[in-house]
Amino acid sequence: MMRAGTSRGLFFEGRDLPADPAARDDLLLRLMGTPDPRQIDGLGGATSLTSKVAVVSPSQSPDADVDYLFLQLGVDEALVSDRQNCGNILAGVGPFAVERGLVPAGEDETSVRIRMVNSGSTAEAVFPTPGGVVEYRGDVEIAGVPGTAAPVVLNFTDTEGSATGSLLPTGSVRDSIDGVEVTCVDNGMPVVLVDAASLGLTGRESHDELAGDEDLARRVDELRTKAGALMGLGDVTGSSVPKTVAVAPPADGGQVATRSFIPVTPHSSIGVLAAVSAVTGMLLEGAVGHEITRGWEPGRTRVDVEHPTGHLLVDVEVDAGASPPRALRSGVVRTARTLFDGTAFPRA
Repeated sequence: MMRAGTSRGLFFEGRDLPADPAARDDLLLRLMGTPDPRQIDGLGGATSLTSKVAVVSPSQSPDADVDYLFLQLGVDEALVSDRQNCGNILAGVGPFAVERGLVPAGEDETSVRIRMVNSGSTAEAVFPTPGGVVEYRGDVEIAGVPGTAAPVVLNFTDTEGSATGSLLPTGSVRDSIDGVEVTCVDNGMPVVLVDAASLGLTGRESHDELAGDEDLARRVDELRTKAGALMGLGDVTGSSVPKTVAVAPPADGGQVATRSFIPVTPHSSIGVLAAVSAVTGMLLEGAVGHEITRGWEPGRTRVDVEHPTGHLLVDVEVDAGASPPRALRSGVVRTARTLFDGTAFPRA
């Protein structure tokens, strides 16, 4: 079990799980304690952020060192989804691969090329390994995690159209759904970008305020369900994608304030790839939130994204002048730590 970014998950070598996906998913649900809102009889933490799984194997691609399959498990519903990546859990994949001997450690730092099986895109994780040993201690602080840890630098390539095949899966920079203006963008995560004011928000609400608003949850679900169909994702009822990200002018020294939902439950921070996709969309002329970027210094690629519990710094560069627009690169700094390594006993 690792804390990776602002998420927590169970990490497995692929060879240690059943080859049959149905048998694998059944085992994982019993290990996690799903379905149960408390997950009292398993290893889950009663939230979607702590009900995640990484399956790591030697890569089948010559361009990568390991393959990483991400699985999102439900909490009170017996659901296992492979329809999206997770950039937070990704932060633990490189260190895990070195710890398991899947990738040799460098003398000072190690770079691991990771193929994200869910989308077929590739990421590079760079992290310290002094003396050939993964170092988790460091002085990097990330919002939503107490204390400090060693940096894990994640560089993304080929994330454009990760689940939909296109950066702008509806073919438009801006769409209207039930009178609400949205930008549907996919640069590592399918995201419905919406102005916070369109949902009756200021972008400064606390997580608890958002979580207690049942009407807001209903509106978010209606919006993302219709957006999912427009994005070519089909019926997304019961699916964790697309994510919804509400944006507003910054309120705490960053460049943009965000409030995000998975899929209707408010996120205590914001997912890495959801933030990358949201910023990517905002950088496009005519997109929802683009007016916020007009106050940014010209050529800015590093964007400080505010969220309910702090800040996330992402690095995004797009070619907005191309037709269609292209995502050139993106990256982020995360941290990770092994919590325990041992034997888990699934529910019968």
